[in-house]
Amino acid sequence: MKRIKLILLSVVGFLALTGCNDMDNPPTNSYTDQNFWTSIDKAQYMLNMAYNQLYSAGKMWNDERLYDNVFQGRGFTDQRSIRNGIADPSLGIFAGEWADLYGGIKTCHVFLEHIDQLQAADDVKNYMKAQARYIRAAIFFRLTNFYGDIPFFTEDISLAESKTISRTPRTEVIKFILQELEAIMPYLPTRDSQPVADRGKITKGADLMLQARVYLYDGDWANVEKCCAMLMDGEYGHYALFPSYTGLFEEANEYNDEVIMDCAYVPTVRTWGEMYDMVPLSVGGRVISTAPTQSLADNYIMLDGKPMTESTMYKETSPYGNRDPRMAGTIIYDRYNWSANVNDGSKSKYIYINPTSTDKTDAYQGLNANQSCTGYYVRKYYDVNHEAGMVSGINIITMRYADVLLMYAEAMNEQGKMSEEVWNNTVRPIRERAGFKRAEALAYPAQSQDEMRQTLRRERRSELALEGLRWFDIKRWKAGTEYLNGYVYGARFAEGNNYIRLDNYKFDESKDYLWSVPQSQMDINPNLKPNNPGYAN
Repeated sequence: MKRIKLILLSVVGFLALTGCNDMDNPPTNSYTDQNFWTSIDKAQYMLNMAYNQLYSAGKMWNDERLYDNVFQGRGFTDQRSIRNGIADPSLGIFAGEWADLYGGIKTCHVFLEHIDQLQAADDVKNYMKAQARYIRAAIFFRLTNFYGDIPFFTEDISLAESKTISRTPRTEVIKFILQELEAIMPYLPTRDSQPVADRGKITKGADLMLQARVYLYDGDWANVEKCCAMLMDGEYGHYALFPSYTGLFEEANEYNDEVIMDCAYVPTVRTWGEMYDMVPLSVGGRVISTAPTQSLADNYIMLDGKPMTESTMYKETSPYGNRDPRMAGTIIYDRYNWSANVNDGSKSKYIYINPTSTDKTDAYQGLNANQSCTGYYVRKYYDVNHEAGMVSGINIITMRYADVLLMYAEAMNEQGKMSEEVWNNTVRPIRERAGFKRAEALAYPAQSQDEMRQTLRRERRSELALEGLRWFDIKRWKAGTEYLNGYVYGARFAEGNNYIRLDNYKFDESKDYLWSVPQSQMDINPNLKPNNPGYAN
């Protein structure tokens, strides 16, 4: 059974996270310290809330909209403002993310302040504290990835203090995160020792993988190698690739050996519904607002292991044939064999997107139509057991073993230690799981370090597409100009057999790797200035 992480209204009231300042919001509900902190069960409600504030399906899809895998075609969103180079400190997404994350920090601080007063075994309280400290560390990590230097504190602060606190250098925040993750490790179980009832809670494997990501984002390749090797050795829990790539994202296979950490959902109880505006209308979609780009489609290599621009297997008349099988598990393209790729009981169902198709239900009809404006739809995370309105209870995977293998391969290549053995232990099994069979696609390629770097980046994009990670990869690679500058295209459905032109992104290397401190926060607290480069104070 799933571990249900519900946000109880009473706990939300207790925390009162809607005050005048996003870093300090005093409780206003009838609950008090005296009558709330009376049992481990109530403390667990608070911890559940922290899990909910850590991550969500909504955050994942919002992160996806920050870069080049998908395009938002209806309305001019905050993400498009960022990508068009016109974002300013008053942008709603800057303030909203800040408020959400500091709300999560507050939940953790309130929990840690009170948990020791409860009558419970030390091992129970220590495990709960370790989870809260992990969540706090992960939220601080997300904060500093977006905003750089941030207000940093390890205890709940007063309203007066929140108006005077200044920003702490990112290096100090990262140092704290790594120290916390090391300190809590002894109190966390391995995946193998974790009771079934606790599935989804933080483990030693999740701790170690978060450490790996912290090192990865700072380019500390030796420590990335160390953390990933420890995960691959199995000392911190047994992990392995799940046999089916598409099956990995299906409800029936949740908590499988590949999943290191996820965000839990429960049908009819805690659900998410973003797919309603991403899947074809013929299978229940509504108004398509988020759709994959031609850039993502072009990333998928051919079955011979070569990019489409270098392979004799690529045919312009059949652009989706002989492609990386993960493509069909991730995006929906013209003449997509729905019945062969989605186990929903349908027979001989295809998705027709070309505007010349007889069936116009899903066909491209322009930028402002209900259908996809890019000529592609989203396949990954489609729930065959969805409720009305595409409401889904599928867990969102936030950490998985394939990412460990890819991080390890990248770390070895960056250190000049890439080899056939490394390839055969990392990229090869990932491709084998995907469905590649030809020797030239599976064999270790004779490439320079830079060529291998591009191979691994392409592999990473294909394997982890639509999982909320690419913006952070582009950021750490300092590759914003390469991927986020210039025209955005959809499929070749425009007049004259041209690619659909959707937008023109502009990336400023001196500005766009960080977000602005919200204007509302600088107005409350001038000590948050100076703002990040390129943004007004």
